[in-house]
Amino acid sequence: MSTPNPLIEGISDAVGFVGGALAGYWAGKLLGLNIFSAGYDYASIGGILLVGLGGGGGLHLARFWRAKQKAKDADTDPS
Repeated sequence: MSTPNPLIEGISDAVGFVGGALAGYWAGKLLGLNIFSAGYDYASIGGILLVGLGGGGGLHLARFWRAKQKAKDADTDPS
C-alpha cells in the first residue's frame, strides 16, 4: 500500500474546485445570473449558489478521480 502524495491531492483538489466553480459561473451567465450585480437580488444569489455548487461538485469529482486511480493502481500492483 502506498502513501498518498500531498502534492497530487492538493493540485487535483484545486483544479477540480476552480474548474467546477468556473463551470458554475458560466452556467449562471448563460442563465442570466450575474454574481457581480449590485446588491443581493435573486439573480446574484442564484449565481453565487451555482458557483458554490459547481466548486463543490468539481472537488467531489477530483476526489472520485483520485479514488479510481488508487483502485486501478491497487489492481495492477504485483505485491
